[in-house]
Amino acid sequence: MNKIIGKNLKAWRVKLGYSQEIIAEYLGISRENISYYETGEREIPVKHLEKVSELFGIEPDLLFEENMKIQDTEMALAFRNDNNLSVDSLQKIAQFKKIVRNYLMMDSKMKN
Repeated sequence: MNKIIGKNLKAWRVKLGYSQEIIAEYLGISRENISYYETGEREIPVKHLEKVSELFGIEPDLLFEENMKIQDTEMALAFRNDNNLSVDSLQKIAQFKKIVRNYLMMDSKMKN
């Protein structure tokens, strides 16, 4: 499972234009740990999965997804970073994406 999560973590990071360094700084860990997570050599803690999912604007379970068609569909809608953002800006982006995701879920449930 670590390999799948690592592969997906890297795919999302690259697709969105984030460096390992900025993700590590955002999570408050070393860049080497990001590399270990991406190669599947180490298990990524749940708190880091949740935090990076918020930054990417995805549900955490998408990082466990093996079906690349699902990944590709979600990635087509992703916002790409220019790598010039501060950690504070990344935190604000993650918070905004969380609000939007929650709104969309609530809106969907109200329509049902």
